[in-house]
Amino acid sequence: MSRFHLMLTAGLSITLVTACSQSNEPDIASPSSEASTPAPKAELEEHASDIVVTGQTIDRRVMDAPVAMSVIGSQHIASPPPAQARKMVVTGSAIRAPYPDRMMPYYQDVGRDKFTSTQENAFKIARDEPVSTFSIDVDTASYSFVRASLNNNALPQPAAVRTEELVNYFPYDYAAPRSAQQPFSSNVAVFPSPFTAGRKLVRIGIKGYAIERATRPRANLVFLIDTSGSMNAPNKLPLVKKSLGLLLDQLDRNDRVSIVTYAGNAGTALEPTPASQKGKILAAIDQLGAGGSTAGAEGIRQAYALAERNLDPNGVNRVVLATDGDFNVGITNQDELKGYIERERGKGIFLSVLGFGMGNYNDALMQTLAQNGNGAAAYIDTVGEARKTLVDEATSTLFPIAKDVKIQVEFNPATVAEYRLLGYETRMLNRDDFDNDKVDAGDVGSGQTVTAIYEIVPVGGPRTMGDLRYSKPAPRALAAPSSEYGFVKIRYKLPKSDRSQLISTPIDRRVEFTRFADAPQDARFATGVAAFAELLRGGRYSGSMTYDDVLQIVGAARGTDDFGYRMELVQMVRAAKTAGSLAKLER
Repeated sequence: MSRFHLMLTAGLSITLVTACSQSNEPDIASPSSEASTPAPKAELEEHASDIVVTGQTIDRRVMDAPVAMSVIGSQHIASPPPAQARKMVVTGSAIRAPYPDRMMPYYQDVGRDKFTSTQENAFKIARDEPVSTFSIDVDTASYSFVRASLNNNALPQPAAVRTEELVNYFPYDYAAPRSAQQPFSSNVAVFPSPFTAGRKLVRIGIKGYAIERATRPRANLVFLIDTSGSMNAPNKLPLVKKSLGLLLDQLDRNDRVSIVTYAGNAGTALEPTPASQKGKILAAIDQLGAGGSTAGAEGIRQAYALAERNLDPNGVNRVVLATDGDFNVGITNQDELKGYIERERGKGIFLSVLGFGMGNYNDALMQTLAQNGNGAAAYIDTVGEARKTLVDEATSTLFPIAKDVKIQVEFNPATVAEYRLLGYETRMLNRDDFDNDKVDAGDVGSGQTVTAIYEIVPVGGPRTMGDLRYSKPAPRALAAPSSEYGFVKIRYKLPKSDRSQLISTPIDRRVEFTRFADAPQDARFATGVAAFAELLRGGRYSGSMTYDDVLQIVGAARGTDDFGYRMELVQMVRAAKTAGSLAKLER
């Protein structure tokens, strides 16, 4: 990146910062420009002000005064007409006519966020389909995006709400496993459903083994940073810089960090550097600027190549992608990118995705990358969220204790007529995928908890579907009384192994509670979170549940809340009661 200073007209001082861009527009100036001679001070207007401009096109009407201006990228700038100087901060991909009475903000897209729309899991008849199989999910991106939407006084689009990601945003007090060789403990509870009388909920919780800091493996991290023009907003690249600065504080001296950036092109901004050289790493991060198009696929390729060249066979090798997902140069097709990521993960390099910004946030692409790169996806909307993800939960974010973790539940048709899994729609697997070690699944980080909730209709309870006229009745043997509702199996691989291991536990009367109020506190809180998510998605299966009912559940089950996450949820539910159906377009 280079910086040139020039004078176009009296009082118009421009600093041009060039960035990687494939724009065909001519540059404003070059180092040899004769216009670089400073203008006499007397020619500068007394009230000249600063304008920061990024993007491709600037309308001459926006500049009605001599100003000091920083320009990032390649732009055409028309000469400003003489007029009263005024203060402005102007950024974005296109600048239009001026706002006469107020300072212009950063250009902000609205309504161009991309999510994968999926049909909610429906009830299934246990007699016909007794087995449910899915990959675990420890992503939390959906929760943070929902919060950001509600903070803007707008309900999120239903496709942005993934029930399991809201539920798994919170840690739960499950019993910890005893060793890293069997890195999970399971916790099952059955209790009445608050959605519909006569139905029950089955809460399945697992907790991963927590690695001690002194014994955790070395980390070989490649920060892959989107520096394209779309990242030039306060909640994008500036927040990326702050977030990565927080993460550096959690690394050990022997960990290594490198940086690859991409805009119109991609390149290495920092060769592998020991985390002990924090000043050097921070300097490389601090000098990054946004401008140009978005060659994300090339950035991913170079980041993987750099990680592979410096592969630590005994450590954790991970690419950490920070972007709004707005790829627009090179390979942009999700299926092509998915195929590439799938091939690369076999080399032992994981991929985590940190999403930033709102308005043109491409969640659909980022989920594809994270789910197929043996990593997790988080959405960073505030410094507080960066601290939660990269400081408080740094070990779980960076250090896996198991990979390809799958859950399979077999329901007993003698006791369960119907069942439904709340969420995990994008993580569903075929029945035979469970025992196939070639099938990829989710990963669990150090100390993480994972929760899944089923709603079941006991035999004799309020069915959602009647029996078909010509359907076969259940065999008599299955009609006999049983103490089990079902059976849970969890299959996983240790981080350096290609062979899966199995743990299992029954769902029986010993873990059943007759009243909702008697159920474990964490189970009731998770139910309230799931109910909130179901309402945001449209409430198809939430019965007569309301936001006030959710507030009552989570308020009574909030429990210990050292970091204030659970109280924040209460405020989000309150905000949802009055939020608008669409984000307001500011003009």
